[in-house]
Amino acid sequence: MEEKRYSTMTEYELKQEISKLHEQARKAEQMGMVSEFAVLERKAIMAKAYLLNPRDFKKKEIYEIDGDPGKYFQIEYMNGVFAWGYRLGESKEEEALPISMLKVIK
Repeated sequence: MEEKRYSTMTEYELKQEISKLHEQARKAEQMGMVSEFAVLERKAIMAKAYLLNPRDFKKKEIYEIDGDPGKYFQIEYMNGVFAWGYRLGESKEEEALPISMLKVIK
C-alpha cells in the first residue's frame, strides 16, 4: 500500500496516523529499539503539525519548544508547517521546527 502524504490527509486520517505512530513508538521503546522509537516520535510530531494552522504562528514571536523545557524559539519566517528561526541563547544557526513543537508562552 502506498503511503499518503500528511499534507493530503484529512483531520481524521491524521489523528489515526498519530495514534498508530504512538502505539508503534511505545512498542519500539518496550523492545529497547531506541532509534526506531525516535523516528516514530518524529513522524508523529510531523503529522501533528498538519493539524495546526500555520497562520496562528507569528513572525518575531517567541515560543517555548515542546519537549525541551526552558528552551525558546523565535520565528523569522514560516514555510508551510515549518517555523524557521533561532533558538534563543544558543547558536545563531537558523533552523526549522515543525509548528507542533512550538508552545505559546503564557
